[in-house]
Amino acid sequence: MSILSAVVTKEVRDDERCELDDALKRVGKGDREAFAELYERSRGAVYATALSYLKDTHRAEDITHDTFIRIWDSSPRYVSVGSPMAWILTIARNLSLMELRRGTRETMLGEEEWCTVPADAPRVTAEDRIVLDEALAALSDDERRVIMLHVTSGLKHREIAKLLDLPLSTVLSKYNRAMKKLRQTLGRDSEND
Repeated sequence: MSILSAVVTKEVRDDERCELDDALKRVGKGDREAFAELYERSRGAVYATALSYLKDTHRAEDITHDTFIRIWDSSPRYVSVGSPMAWILTIARNLSLMELRRGTRETMLGEEEWCTVPADAPRVTAEDRIVLDEALAALSDDERRVIMLHVTSGLKHREIAKLLDLPLSTVLSKYNRAMKKLRQTLGRDSEND
C-alpha cells in the first residue's frame, strides 16, 4: 500500500466515523432519518457479529433487530468517545452473548448461511465475499470473528480486542494466522483452476 493510499484510506475511515458519530447524536434527539441512515450503514456489521456468535441466521436476524431497538433506546445517552461502530457492535456482541447464556445450543453454520451476510453492506465487496466464504471452511470461530469484524466494519485490531475481551496480541495473532490460512486456501484454489 502506498503512502498516498494509506492516507486516503485513513481519511475515508475518519469521515465514516464522523458520519456515524453524527448520526448517533441525531438519533439520540429522535431523528428517524438519521436512524435509517445508521441502520443502512451498520446493519451488515451488526448481522455479521451476531452470526459469528450464534451461528444461526434466524437468531442473528433477531439479535440484529434487537440491537437497533437498543440503539434507539440508548442513543440519548451515547457519548462520543472512541469508535461509534465499536459502540454499536458492543451492543450486538452483548445481546448475542446473552442469547447464548440462555442455554440455547450452538449449531454449525452452513456455507449458505454465511452468504446471508448482506452483500450491500458498505464495506463488503465481491472480494470480501470470497474471503468470507473461504473463512467459513478454513478458520476457527475466533479467527472468523476477528476477520469478519475487520472486513465488515473496518474496526482496528485494538477495537476488536476490546470488543471481544481479548488481549491485543491475541487478536493480532489470530488475524495473522487467519490471513495466512486464507492465503494458503486461496492459493490452492487458484492452482486448481
